[in-house]
Amino acid sequence: MMIRPATSNDRAAIWAIFEPVLRAGETFELPRDTTREAALAFWMPPGGEVFVAEAGGAVLGSFYVCAHRGTRRAHGTSVANAGYITAVTATGRGVARSMCAHSIEHARTRGFHALQLNFVVSTNDRAVWLWQAMGFATVERLAGAFAHPTHGKVDAFVMVRTL
Repeated sequence: MMIRPATSNDRAAIWAIFEPVLRAGETFELPRDTTREAALAFWMPPGGEVFVAEAGGAVLGSFYVCAHRGTRRAHGTSVANAGYITAVTATGRGVARSMCAHSIEHARTRGFHALQLNFVVSTNDRAVWLWQAMGFATVERLAGAFAHPTHGKVDAFVMVRTL
C-alpha cells in the first residue's frame, strides 16, 4: 500500500469512499444528505493536507491533517486534527492503521505536539479500538452527541495522542 498526497484528480475516488459511509449515517457528524461538494469541502479543509492510500491503482482510503480548527483553545496550532475514511471494501486490511501511522508522523514532522480526533462515535468499535491501539486516549466524552440511525443518541469521544 502506498500513501501519497491527494490531487484534484482524486476527488471522485474520495467521494466514492465517503458517500456510502456518509449515507449510512453511523460515523460522521455531517447530515446524511450532505451534498458531494459540501462533503468534499469538509474533507479538504483550508490549510489542511489530504492524503490517499492506494494499492494496485485503487484508492482504498483517505485522511486529512490540519491545524486544530473550530475553537480558540489555548493550544492554538500546536495541535493537529485528523480524519480518516476507508473504503467499505477495504475494511480489515490495515488501511486505517497505515493512514493513522502516516498522519502521526506527518503531524510530528510539521511541528505539531499532539494529534486530536474531534468526534469519534462510541459505537464505532473498530475505530475506537484502533485509535486506542495507536496511542490515542479519550480526553472528553460528549454524552448523547450523535444521532445514530439504529442506536439513537450515543456518545462521541474526543481522542488525543501526544506526538
